[in-house]
Order: sequence, then structure tokens, then C-alpha cells
Amino acid sequence: MITEQPTDLAQLESGLAAAFGAALADAPLRALQLARGACQAAGRDDRFARAVSIARLLLAQGADPDTVAAALVSSAIPEAELDLDGIRAAFGEDLAALLKGLARAGRIETLSAAGSDPEQLRKMLLAIAEDVRVVLIKLAERVVQLRSLTRAEDGARRAAGEETLALFAPLANRLGVAGFKWELEDLSFRFTEPELYRSVAALLDEKRNDREAYIGRVLETLHGALAEIGVEATIQGRPKHLYSIFRKMHGKNLAFEQLFDIRAVRVIVRDVRECYAALGVVHDLWTPVAGEFDDYIASPKANDYRSLHTAVIGPEGRTLEVQIRTEEMHRQSEHGVAAHWRYKEGRRADQKFDAKIAWLRQVLAWKADVLGDGGGARGATGGLFEDAIYVLTPQGRVVDLPAGSTPIDFAYSVHTDLGHRCRGARVDGQLVPLTTRLANAQRVEIVSAKQGGSSRDWLSGGYLASPRALAKVRQWFRHEEFEVDVAGGRAALEKELTKLGATSFAHDRIATACGFARTDEFFAALGRGEVTARQVEIAVRGEAPSAPPPPITVMPAPASRASSGVLVLGVNNIATLIAKCCKPVPPDPIIGFITRARGVMVHRADCPNVTGLEEGQRERLLPADWGKTGDAPFSADIEVVSLDRQGLLRDISEAVARERINVTAVNTLSRGAHAYISRGGSSAATDGRRVRPVPGTIRTGRRPAWRAEGRGGRRPRLRRTRSASGCGARAATSRRSRQGSGRRPRERRGS
Repeated sequence: MITEQPTDLAQLESGLAAAFGAALADAPLRALQLARGACQAAGRDDRFARAVSIARLLLAQGADPDTVAAALVSSAIPEAELDLDGIRAAFGEDLAALLKGLARAGRIETLSAAGSDPEQLRKMLLAIAEDVRVVLIKLAERVVQLRSLTRAEDGARRAAGEETLALFAPLANRLGVAGFKWELEDLSFRFTEPELYRSVAALLDEKRNDREAYIGRVLETLHGALAEIGVEATIQGRPKHLYSIFRKMHGKNLAFEQLFDIRAVRVIVRDVRECYAALGVVHDLWTPVAGEFDDYIASPKANDYRSLHTAVIGPEGRTLEVQIRTEEMHRQSEHGVAAHWRYKEGRRADQKFDAKIAWLRQVLAWKADVLGDGGGARGATGGLFEDAIYVLTPQGRVVDLPAGSTPIDFAYSVHTDLGHRCRGARVDGQLVPLTTRLANAQRVEIVSAKQGGSSRDWLSGGYLASPRALAKVRQWFRHEEFEVDVAGGRAALEKELTKLGATSFAHDRIATACGFARTDEFFAALGRGEVTARQVEIAVRGEAPSAPPPPITVMPAPASRASSGVLVLGVNNIATLIAKCCKPVPPDPIIGFITRARGVMVHRADCPNVTGLEEGQRERLLPADWGKTGDAPFSADIEVVSLDRQGLLRDISEAVARERINVTAVNTLSRGAHAYISRGGSSAATDGRRVRPVPGTIRTGRRPAWRAEGRGGRRPRLRRTRSASGCGARAATSRRSRQGSGRRPRERRGS
């Protein structure tokens, strides 16, 4: 428990002057007078006594003048009566910033009393405390509050103890303020578990005389051994803390006598070298207990705690715990972050202050503190507080958001529907734009419409910072587009059913017949054009859906005269045309189609204009094969896919020219890092293999039949029309060709 400081006001004033010097003590002394005047004017001597007690605690912990001054002012003057501008003018910006942080941190106790999640509150407290001294003052306030509750009602004491163990004691541990931590834990243990507290206290008191005599003998032995090797050390018995003893007994299921630290000593030396020298002496004197050595000098704890811990079998066979540290390490252990706030001649003595408390922004292991982790270090994730903010709902619930979040992010975090209906926001009671960046501890209230949805403006910069909110807005618009497609599809279906005279036909039966499990998905597909009117007609009339036709067998025809080099089974001296749609060349499998006026049109066997024929048109197909073509030229499309680079077309042209291939046309297309080059050429060798030596070439070869017209990489849809190549049934056509003039492509007669 913290050593009592003088309660007399005059002695406190002299203590401030002694701690800081006349110049630096000016701010806390003036703050003391300000606090006394405010409390006297309000008739609140109790408030002033509390302010003095908090200032004494902070002074004992090594706090700086501004911290003591801020504690005096904030404890004596309510937030509503505080004139920050006047404080800034009288004391400076540093003190005013501390008071502003204390006002924001004061909301934590209100939220805790309302039952908010302690883990969220701890994160929020550290996040809003841009200056960690704010947290230090709040801890001192809590110690004074617990001391004042020793005679309060059991219910009030229990509530305060539970809140302290959940929220404030873990914070004291993380800041390394051992003096605050032990007193907060022991008083809370006394309030929450009074029977257990008395039992542990009785066990300690029962063995007190024997234990103190034993420690005296250990100190004498250890002093002599260290003096022999020239190590000057301060050795003392270590205080026992009831809550720590209870937690070890309960957590490890040990009896009181089995605890190592019931008998414990602390060795304080001058430097790190002497720490390890003293450790060697301890292990030479007594046998170490296996597994009970911890080197927190080489591997400090997360709160920057450094020391050597060991347990040995001491004199008379009793276990003994020994802690070894330097004076600086001991000061850091007792005062934590407060140890870094000492001023000397107007400047901070520790120039590396920011680095010393950088770990505070990496604290993560909150739950481990409550569950009894013992304060061990965990891997910390940098940027925890820089990447998150903690704001409040009007009801006081803590909401954590990514840094830079706006009121819209907050609304979506509370509820998706609230985000959709968000139309405005109040932050701390003031109306603000929806692009306002929220800050820690702000209270946010959303102004919402009864109905409505997201705005597309929110997808532009400045409105959203959280991925969750962005995804929700996009999801809303996808849903809206889906609803539009559903409405359009439903209207199209009604129109088609009217044409078919089947307005009473069940929509779900049509959807099932078209392969959809849900009617709304069928409507959306119909609205997007993915389901055709012909499919609806088939579903209504009960026709079998169009299945892929059986493969057409190409039978070799008997050799006979054919001027084009194409033999048609059972037909002599008939005009034959090479179909422009697929441009067959030897030795492609081919088939003939009898046109109405131009003889037989020769297609590749896999041409979509052939495989897509309706059953009534298939009787016009004739088996065909290549006859003696000799050196007759044929036109074909060759596609070259290559990595795009400068000079690619030139290199391919040179490769084609070397093979004496006649090029009639060239089409190029660049997509990302790839180039697509299509060449129309006349040659007997048209498989494209001769182009492969060109550097960067990925693939060469004949273009698929359905792409031979040069319509790009998408397979064209089929519609009912007169075939451009004379098939008279379902012709391949892209959406682009539907909008064209409708003229047939020219066809080349075979030579």
C-alpha cells in the first residue's frame, strides 16, 4: 500500500516545492490555490480534501508538475464550471489539454456504471487519452475512491470492487504502476470477497513472526555473500499482497505453504552486471527450483518491467523467492510511466520519453489480465489505437470503428437498416456533415428517415471509411438492381403470355421448366435478357427444350469430278460454295448444305450454322469430303496470341512472308498485356504453326468456327433469322450484328 504523505496543506505545499523546486512548483501551487478557492466558494471542503489526496498520491508516484496541477483542478472544479480558455491563459496549453482529456475520460465511469463491456472501456480509455498522464490521474482518483468506501454499504463496495478489478487494476498493471495496482487489487478483493480476504489475511498473520525471523536470517546470509564479491546491495523483504496470493492459490490449486513468494526478498544493485553476479551468488548459496527462473531483463514484460526472478530451496529447506534488479528498474517497477515525468531545470530528464511509452499504444492482452495471465508479454500489434476509434451511442454503448470513420460508418455499425436510412448526424449534440471524421469518445446520434435507401454519392470519396459499411452500400444497390430486373422480367413474361394466350399459366411452373428454383431469380434473368421468349414459349407449350443435336457423321464420298475440289455424295457437276462463316480448308471435316438457289454450301462439320439447325432443316445436309485439291488456294483465319510488345506485328509479318503465305487482311486487338492478331490468308498450310518461332507468342492456330467472322472473344447468341450463309434456320449473330444493316456477307465460289 502506498506510503501516506502529509495531509496538512502546508506540508503538501512544502512537499511540492521540495519535489520540483521553486520554479517548477509554481503551477501546482497556483492550481492548489485555485482548487481551494473554488471548493470554499461552493462549500465543498470534502471535494478539496479529495483533490489534495489525489495530488499526494501522484506526487508519491513521481508525477510531473502539470499532472499534479491537473489533478487538483479537475478534482475540485466540475467539468461544467471549468473555463478551459482561462486555464490555458493562466497555466498554458499542456495543462488545458490534460483537463480536456480528463473531461472526456470521465465518461468512462458513467459507462462502466451502466454495465458496458470492460474490455471495450479499457480500450476506449487508452484511445481517448492522447496523453497517458490522463490515465494515471484516473487511477489515482480510483485509489482515493476505494479508500473512502471502507465504511460504505456492502452493495456499493462490491460494485466498486468489481468495476476496479475489471477496468482499473489491469490498466495499472499495463502502465507498470505497481503501487496503484496492488492497492487497487487488495481493496477490491476485500470488497468483493470479504470472507476469502479475511482467510488469506489470517494465514499471513498467523505465520508473520516466524516468517519475519526467517527473512532476517536470509538477509544476513545474502548480505555477507554479496559483500565478499564486492557487490553493494540493498536487500529487503518483499511486501505480500493478498489478492496475488489468493489468485495463485486458486489458479494453481496450491496450498498456502506451497507458494514460493510467501517468503520473498528483493535485491537492488547498481547495474545490470551486478544483477547477474548477485544471481550467481544466490544460486551458489541455495538450490534453484527447476522451471522457476525468469529473466525479465533480457526479455522485459509488455509494461517494460525488468528484473530477475528466481525461486530456491532456502535455509531449513523452505522455498524462497528472490528478485534482483537495479535502482532504475525498481523505480520503473514501482512508478511505471510516472517514472518518466521528472522535470529538472525546466526540461524533462528523460529525453527518450516517447520511446519509453510507445508500448502503451500496443497493449492488447486485456482479457489475460482479468483471467490471471500474470502480466506476461504477448506479441503486440502496432497501430491498435492509431487504426481504431471508440465512440458512443446515445445510450452510452461503446462502438469501435476504423480511424477516419464518418457518421455513416457509425450508422452501419449499429444496424444495417439504420445505415440505409441515415440522412444526417449529431455529434456531441451538434449537427455535422455526413463526411465528418469522428474522434474518440464522441457521442453520435443518427438522424434517419422512416424509409429510403443508400445514396450513390456515398460510394465516392469522403463518405465511408469502413469496409463493412462500403460492402453494405454496394449490397443495397445490387439488391435494387435485382428488383428492377425482377420487375422488368415480370412485365416481359406477362406480355409474352398474353401473346401466347396463356395468361393464367403459373409463373413458378415456367421458372422450373427454365431451370430456376426461385421465381424471382427467373424474373431477374428474363429482365436481363438471359432467358429468351423462345424458352418461355417452350415452357408454356410443353415442348421439349432444344437439346444439342446428335453429331453429324461425315461420310467420305466416292471420288468423282468436282471443279471445286469438294466431293458431294451422289451429286456430280454441282456448284459448290465455301461458306464464309467458318471457312473450311483441307483437311477439315466438312458437310454440304443444299441452298435454295446457289447449289451446295460447304461448311466445317462443327460450324454453329450446321450444328444449330432445326430438325426440319437437317434433311438438306449432304455428306461431303475433300477431293483432289492440288495446289488450289483456300482462305482461312489464323489467330496469333502473343505478349504485347513493340515490333510484334512486324515480326509476325516477316515470319508469314518467309513461308510465302498470302495475307489478305489483318485485325489486331490488345487486352491488358496480350495482343490478339487475326490474319486472313490464302495458302495450303493454314494451321499457323509456322508463326510460332516469333518471340513472345503464346498460342497460334485456326480461329474457332464461331469466331471466324471476327466478332471477338464471345460466342454469339443464336436467333431465328435467315442464315447469312444460306442455311435458312438459326444463324450465328452477335448483338452488334443485330443492329447492322442485315446484309449478307459475300461468299466466295470454290475454284
